[in-house]
Amino acid sequence: MFERESMLDRFFKLKRNNTNAVTELAAAATTFLTMSYIIFVQPAILSADFNGNPTGMDFNAVMLATCLSAALATFIMGVYANYPIAQAPGMGENIFFVSVIMSISAMGVKNAWQISLGIVFISGILFLIISVLNVREKLLNIISPSMKNAIAVGIGLFIAFLGMQKAKLIVAAPGTLIQMSGDILSKDMGIFLFGLLIIAVLLMRRVKGAILIGIICSAVMASVFGKIEFSGIVSKPPSIAPTFMKMDVAGVFRSLPVQEYLSFIVIFLFMDVFDTIGTIIGVGEQAGFIVDNKLPRANRALISDAVGTAAGACLGTSTITSYIESASGVEAGGRTGLTSVFISIFFICAVFFSPLIKVVASYDAVTAPALVIVGAMMTKNVVNIKWADYSESIPAFLIMMGIPLTCSISNGLAFGFISYPLMKLFSGKTGETSWLVYLLGAIFLCRYLFLKI
Repeated sequence: MFERESMLDRFFKLKRNNTNAVTELAAAATTFLTMSYIIFVQPAILSADFNGNPTGMDFNAVMLATCLSAALATFIMGVYANYPIAQAPGMGENIFFVSVIMSISAMGVKNAWQISLGIVFISGILFLIISVLNVREKLLNIISPSMKNAIAVGIGLFIAFLGMQKAKLIVAAPGTLIQMSGDILSKDMGIFLFGLLIIAVLLMRRVKGAILIGIICSAVMASVFGKIEFSGIVSKPPSIAPTFMKMDVAGVFRSLPVQEYLSFIVIFLFMDVFDTIGTIIGVGEQAGFIVDNKLPRANRALISDAVGTAAGACLGTSTITSYIESASGVEAGGRTGLTSVFISIFFICAVFFSPLIKVVASYDAVTAPALVIVGAMMTKNVVNIKWADYSESIPAFLIMMGIPLTCSISNGLAFGFISYPLMKLFSGKTGETSWLVYLLGAIFLCRYLFLKI
């Protein structure tokens, strides 16, 4: 046992990061439970279009592809980059994937989903190339400290908003867009508030694993109130044959006009590159990984989702990206890649324990408190923004507000990356930033002007 622990410590540098295997396991469980909804949401989205018509993708095969691709990418993140950041098919990217299927189908092309997987595979290879060439790491390093902290705050607000939305504390409203729920005395709300209180009290008492304990307590309370019923624990894994290696790369160039497949590939590139960069910065700031405005081993972290995306297309799912829910595991104490390795194991286990996981993950009131608490923790970075320097603070503020209000990390980053070079230019501080920042701002601007995304 001693040798095994010693090997883990040497490989993942546990002691150097003030953590241990038990803490990393609890952090992994916390992250996994807050993001495990993707196991069932992903196949539901990919198997039917926006009108409810079948896309042709098999639900069970996509579910297995989701688990396997997430496990692979997260494992690479853990052993290669040594970061506690989970990877899985991205929300937003999967919606766009379905819209691509619909667009291709509208052209009269029959194997639309196979060609769409081909587009994802090509984008994954391109991700890998620009990652190996350090292009993505250079983009990450040119972002100013104020912008990095603003990204962390923006993601924190976004996570908290998602948590309140999942709990139905905040609901849609025709006049004001959103409003507080009128059903504040419901059992669902009671379970959510109970979980929120448990986690908050345990955090104040500095109890390790507070978030995971809160999730478990909420699940027990939900079971007592009859909101969740455990109908099974183990199930036989489905077949992946309906989607495995079904991507049609040649069909991308044979069946689609040049302007169509180029725009699809570029959009996938934009979404994954900047969603991943934003998430890594946000989680990195929260965990204290960023040193001298740089994230050590950043390129290794960026390569993991590139490999995951290409592998995911082979297995039968859409773009893989880093998950903002990783912040919940970091808040629970996760500091090394061992957390990611445990998460990857959980994804493999999910293939066999899907009935149990589905019950917990499908009831939002159980996992929503964790998201709200983590969001609150991430907003602490707001004090590190240079508020007195408007060329820094205005772009930072636009990022902070843009991410939650557009429900998109990449759109929120665009607000900041377009305004930042303009603020520097008109304030006469052009020498304070790299020419790459101006190029990046121009690229983002062209994205909206010409690609209409």
